[in-house]
Amino acid sequence: MSVGRVGLVLPLLLLAAIFTSRASGICPHEDPKLQPWSPEHSYENHVTIDGGKKFLLMSSVTVHSIHITSGGKLVIRPSNNAIILRTRYILIENGGELHIGSEDCPFDGHLTIILYGRSDDGELPHDYFGHKYIGVGKEGTLEIHGEKKMSWTFLGKTLHPGGLSEGGYFFQKGWGHRGIIVHAIDPKTGDVIHADRFDTYKSKDESTRLAHYIKSVPEGTILSVAVNDEGSRHLDDSAKKVMTKLGSRHFLHLGFRHPWSFITVKGDPSSSVEDHVEYQGSRGSAVARVHKLFQAGNGEHFNVSLASEWVQDVEWTQWFDKYESTRPRDWEKLSEFQAAYPGKICTHPIDIQVTTVDGTNIPTQVFYKGRHDYRFECRQNNQVHAQCPNYKVRFLCGEQVKPRLTVTVDTNVNSTILHLADNARSWRAGDIIVVTSTDYSMYQAEEFKLLPCRACAPNQVKVEGQAKYLHIGEEIDGVDMRAEVGLLSRNIVIFGEMEDSCYNSAVCKFFDFDTFGGHVKIGQGFRAVHLEGIELKHMGQQSMGHYPVHFHTAGDVDEKGGYNPPTYVKDLSIHHAFSRCVTVHGTNGLLVKDVVGYDTLGHCFFTEDGPEERNTFDHCLGLLVKSGTLLPSDRDNKMCKTITEGSYPGYVAKPRQDCNAVSTFWIANPNNNLVNCSAAGSEETGFWFVFHHVPTGPSEGLYAPGKSEHTPLGKFHNNRAHSNYRAGMIIDNGVKTTEATAKDKRPILTLIGARYGPHQDADPFKPRVPAIIQHFIAYKNQDHGAWLRGGDVWLDGCQFSDNGIGLTLASGGTFPDDDGSKQEVKNSIFVGESNNVGTEMADNLVWGPGGFDHNGRTLPKGVNFPVRGLQIYDGPINVENCTFRKYVSLDGRHTSAIGFRLNNSWQSCPNNNVTKITFEDVPLNLFCYEAICHICD
Repeated sequence: MSVGRVGLVLPLLLLAAIFTSRASGICPHEDPKLQPWSPEHSYENHVTIDGGKKFLLMSSVTVHSIHITSGGKLVIRPSNNAIILRTRYILIENGGELHIGSEDCPFDGHLTIILYGRSDDGELPHDYFGHKYIGVGKEGTLEIHGEKKMSWTFLGKTLHPGGLSEGGYFFQKGWGHRGIIVHAIDPKTGDVIHADRFDTYKSKDESTRLAHYIKSVPEGTILSVAVNDEGSRHLDDSAKKVMTKLGSRHFLHLGFRHPWSFITVKGDPSSSVEDHVEYQGSRGSAVARVHKLFQAGNGEHFNVSLASEWVQDVEWTQWFDKYESTRPRDWEKLSEFQAAYPGKICTHPIDIQVTTVDGTNIPTQVFYKGRHDYRFECRQNNQVHAQCPNYKVRFLCGEQVKPRLTVTVDTNVNSTILHLADNARSWRAGDIIVVTSTDYSMYQAEEFKLLPCRACAPNQVKVEGQAKYLHIGEEIDGVDMRAEVGLLSRNIVIFGEMEDSCYNSAVCKFFDFDTFGGHVKIGQGFRAVHLEGIELKHMGQQSMGHYPVHFHTAGDVDEKGGYNPPTYVKDLSIHHAFSRCVTVHGTNGLLVKDVVGYDTLGHCFFTEDGPEERNTFDHCLGLLVKSGTLLPSDRDNKMCKTITEGSYPGYVAKPRQDCNAVSTFWIANPNNNLVNCSAAGSEETGFWFVFHHVPTGPSEGLYAPGKSEHTPLGKFHNNRAHSNYRAGMIIDNGVKTTEATAKDKRPILTLIGARYGPHQDADPFKPRVPAIIQHFIAYKNQDHGAWLRGGDVWLDGCQFSDNGIGLTLASGGTFPDDDGSKQEVKNSIFVGESNNVGTEMADNLVWGPGGFDHNGRTLPKGVNFPVRGLQIYDGPINVENCTFRKYVSLDGRHTSAIGFRLNNSWQSCPNNNVTKITFEDVPLNLFCYEAICHICD
């Protein structure tokens, strides 16, 4: 070992043992050859571990950098005290090794590796790894194995926004439940022991019964007592004395229909809380509301809330035009309007709005006479006795008031019990989880902190706070719409230290936060890399080649490349990142499993140049994937128009054609496997299979032109996509693989057209090989559930629901040249508008009528957008044994189960077949977009 600049010599302790952890099977930190290392903090300490030296880090440390090379080895010891290792970089190469736990002996302490530094602090970057990294070069070994935890699961029960938490009590009554309502509550558990109603409006006997009931309740019982509707008429002294003894100050003075609420502990009048208001009659609402917090016998808290009220619903009338007989003046009488529009305007409006016919608001003043609205007067431009301009007016009218009593016992105060699909015992109090959106907006994903919960079952967790949005936890209308629940916390954290705000002018045009995070990069010729059980936060940079986890031109990393065990990345959480999640670049045979990627910029799970094959993405979850600056396909409209590097002079970007393709899974070669994965929210697309006509970047020349367009699809099974803007899945398009020229001014890697036709051995002259998509679920995607272009793309057992368009099938554009190719959809379900109505919130851009009941719901696009189930572009297509549900047209909106896309002159194949189809609640079965078609019966 050697140390640069400061000449610091690390303490050495040679232990007498000669066996290694791999040979003996013991935990890495138990290797007796290791020498303890507890250095002092020093920003100038350039640590080099080499010459076969082996060190065991015992405590927290800050250093400039760590270079492990020439047979050097660093192991981090698990400890009861958290260890924080702060460094600019860790470089592992030339036989160097870094071990943090092992597969058979996971690290059971708490470790945080902080990568620090600014892009402008004067440090020279490594010519390959750059700044702020953990880098693995030739013959380097990186083994990080955190505690084994469930990475993500599904909700097992729907989580509702706000409202009553799981395990509480809710009681609400209106008309027909008159009198004094009493609930007796067990102070040890929060359970409601008994409830009764005493109609003290009807009979004095009820007042006597109330007094006897209160006397019979055991001391220490919590009592919730309130009036619903009317309860004062026949109250006698016995009831009044009992209530006064309990601690009430207002029960003696209850008047007709007065709202009154009272919570107390019998025997402790000082514990009482009470509210009382007078009845307002038809003039409006009135409410007496109280609540009190109690501690149960198990130490946890519960809250009792009580509301006695008269509720008046209000609504605006229609707009009324200025009536013809009005006189030329600057004020109008309400009585004259009521006469002009009999029965349409209430006697006593709550409010008045006036606007000119062209929509300009008119300031008005309402004058009163004898508590009645008498007239309203124009005050436009400080006019004096001038005629009101042509206007229209509407009135806010109150409906008849009605009584309502609400009793709530919330046994999870400011907390919620989540029911999960799987055993969550590996999750712990203090962990952070994220629950995905189950609506169109990906921004309805919510983070929660886990709380201790002694009463929770193995598949339950208690979280702090309550949900803002609806998160579905069940199958609806035959479609599995359960929200995913991902674990973000791990006991090993790799963390990029960030500045408080953006400071790079090139990047700050698009982001107001620092995007210069850390990164982990593995290069060609490494000896061994296995990563699991790690949390990576604030990782990635808005510069090429610096991503949270990046395998760069590593070649074959499985048995084919001589790696045994094969290389893997498992059980990671990558969140609040600044450039992608996992990048597989020029690398084959990598296993990426149980990875959660959340809140990142640019494609999340990313294959880069086109030759990447045999990689497997198994049970990976990605959500909240936003646009980034690096590639045209990463960029949004503004970035696409602003960033023109690599283009030919005079280039004018067309964002929806050249860019706008950021995806959760960006797959540049069909020969990769995606199994059990979820794309739960991207600014554009969930899964996008794109084609490089030739390999790009450092992979140039690795396959013949056109190979990727004919390569058979790997395994695509049991995947799901929802809450994406453009589509749940796309198989279409390529990227431009040539530099910009005067003839084609677009920069390299902009989106272009491509056609997919899989054949055996990627040879178009050999037999076709169908691309099989099995058990794919797509719901609540704004534009498409899936857009699939190509010959021989077959779907089986899929589910589509609440998408703008469920599925569009477009051929490879070769019919009839490639005679015999076809697309198929079998044994699948299409639902137009399910019972998942969503949440009416500001981030749902479109809320309007829909479904059979025409009630409000979130909508995928505009209120008049023609929702379709299956859309046929050309063909040939076979549809067999499929069910179409709930496609209902509205006034001004066409909706159909099956439609044809006929918006251009492209041919339609006459050999499209639809057989064994079931329509359920589908009045209109067929609709042709921008054309006239017959309606199927």
